[in-house]
Amino acid sequence: MARRDRSPRSRDAPVPPDTPPAELFRLGAVPGATPGKWISLWRERMPRTRLELVEISPASQRDQLVAGSVDAALVRLPIDKTDLHAIPLYDEVPVVVFSSDSALSVAEELTPEDLAGEVLIVPEDDVLRLTVPGTLEPRFVAPTDTKAAVELAAAGVGILIVPMSLARLHHRKDVTYRTLAGGPTSSIALAWVAQRTTPEVEAFVGIVRGRSTRSSRS
Repeated sequence: MARRDRSPRSRDAPVPPDTPPAELFRLGAVPGATPGKWISLWRERMPRTRLELVEISPASQRDQLVAGSVDAALVRLPIDKTDLHAIPLYDEVPVVVFSSDSALSVAEELTPEDLAGEVLIVPEDDVLRLTVPGTLEPRFVAPTDTKAAVELAAAGVGILIVPMSLARLHHRKDVTYRTLAGGPTSSIALAWVAQRTTPEVEAFVGIVRGRSTRSSRS
């Protein structure tokens, strides 16, 4: 008599086609990421699965994916890709944030040389890790986050360099920003745990890649 296979099913085994959709899909997003258009398409295509947007930090993005706190996430690269899939989506240019009455505002674009003598504020949640020769270190404790750093820039005590989306996120009337020519870009990617490639994850991947509802997987 044939022996029955009692081995446990692999976590990444194919899901039967008649499996009902999940009730919830948790999408993580780092500050500045803009998933709005993809969420709108999700609601059109996946009406039976509610999408919950979860804010995550670049410092914890990998941990939250591995722990299963989110099903997929818009993360900032670089990220340790061990056991993860990651699809680069877009790059953000760096900008210099400063008080709206600063002399730096006369330029349409800034270079690192333009920043010589300026106090460079680097918050604890900084994502660029940029060193600009000629800038000065603050004589005060580094702010804990970008929002607090923008407040300091608004007060005229220094400048801040961040991806453009973060400058827009923390916009104030008393600050402005200019693109930093030649500065490092910051990349946003969609990431998820490889062994948790669920039908819902595949559906979101299809949306961000611009596939139509009739498109086949590639």
